[in-house]
Amino acid sequence: MILTKRLSIDTKGQGDVRDVTAEVGQIVADSRLEAGAATVFVVGSTAGVTTLEFESGVVADLDHAFEQIAPRRAAYEHHRRWGDDNGSSHVRAAMLGPSLTIPFEERRLLLGTWQQIVVAEFDTGARRRELVVQVIGE
Repeated sequence: MILTKRLSIDTKGQGDVRDVTAEVGQIVADSRLEAGAATVFVVGSTAGVTTLEFESGVVADLDHAFEQIAPRRAAYEHHRRWGDDNGSSHVRAAMLGPSLTIPFEERRLLLGTWQQIVVAEFDTGARRRELVVQVIGE
C-alpha cells in the first residue's frame, strides 16, 4: 500500500532548520502500516531534507559549513542571469538534496536517539514549504 500526505511549514529564510520528525512519525503511525519506508520530499529548488541532532549548536555548525562551501555573498552566474540573490540557495539545496527515506516497523520510524528529520531552508527569504510524505509498506 502507498499513502501520500502533504505538510506545510513556514521558514524564516536561509539558515533556518525545522524539525518535522513528530509530524512524519504521526503520518506513519496513522497509516496503519506495520513496516515499510517513509519518504520525505520538500517541493522546491532552494530547500533540503536530512537528519541531524536537532539542537542549536549543530544547526549553527551546518549553516557555517554551508557558508564555507557556498558563501551567501559570492558571485553566482544565477544572479547575473536572473537578477536574483539566491545563487547560494540553489547550490546548497542541490548539495543536501530534496528527499530522505526512513524505514519503519511497528508503525514507528527507525531513527536513532539523537536523529531527527529536518528541513533546511536555503532561500534568502521566508518561505512556506510544502513537504510530501509518502509511506510505502504493509
